[in-house]
Amino acid sequence: MKLLLYIGIALAVYWWWRQSRLQNGGPGGENARPPGRPSAPPHTAPPPAPPLTMVSCATCGVHLPLSEAFADGPGGTEPFYCSPEHRRR
Repeated sequence: MKLLLYIGIALAVYWWWRQSRLQNGGPGGENARPPGRPSAPPHTAPPPAPPLTMVSCATCGVHLPLSEAFADGPGGTEPFYCSPEHRRR
């Protein structure tokens, strides 16, 4: 029972301290930033990466990014393969 009383007192003291800190312009309060100083821009996530062009292997049909595919056609065009072994078949 005493433990609950101590926890209640601790919570009341914390709440009182937090309220007085916010009213006096402590960290996170209204007056936390000096006047005339611009606020920091909000943090924004970087734009998502563009989607990869996917191709399928002419031998097994597995899909893989174009940048990882092995091309057999002239100038790196179709057909595409997933590995050198499938390209040789």
